[in-house]
Amino acid sequence: MATVGEGLDKAVQGAFTRPIPKSAGAQMRYLVKQHKGSTKQVARLLDITQRTVERYVKDQIKKPRPHLAARMEREVRRRWQPQVRARAKQVAATTGGIMIDTRARFGFTAAPGSTDDARLRHLTLALPPRHAARLFDAQEAGATERHLQQIAAEALGEVYFRDNGRRAQGLEVELTDLEHIEFDL
Repeated sequence: MATVGEGLDKAVQGAFTRPIPKSAGAQMRYLVKQHKGSTKQVARLLDITQRTVERYVKDQIKKPRPHLAARMEREVRRRWQPQVRARAKQVAATTGGIMIDTRARFGFTAAPGSTDDARLRHLTLALPPRHAARLFDAQEAGATERHLQQIAAEALGEVYFRDNGRRAQGLEVELTDLEHIEFDL
């Protein structure tokens, strides 16, 4: 199942100007540098021993186990090019907006039996900058996945279903059964 938070992260990662470090040693050195040289903090972050971190930094260990390799890559991606990441979010939130491509079940608050019954829809459309700003602000504030889905549903409701206030006044949109969601800056 896709999540809104992961989709936002992938969209921002598309703005990176350089690839993340490939080798385990380079990734570990980057994480140690980000934690101001503290191998102890990196060990705690990755749930390994401090000595193991030191061995990766010195290239004494070159091939991590698959679960550790995935955690290292995830943590490096999360911290990689923070200025580029911030600039991409700023552009999306002020001038560029964000593209959303989703397949989910959309339901509405309406009379039973109406055409507003929930059904699967595939939507691809541009969200204005104010909606991108809401999504990024909520994500940075630590919003739950359900809250991010609610913000996305409100944005889709306004832009697609209510056509920016030109029709279906008062229609409340619910997004459930999220099968796929992608964002693009």
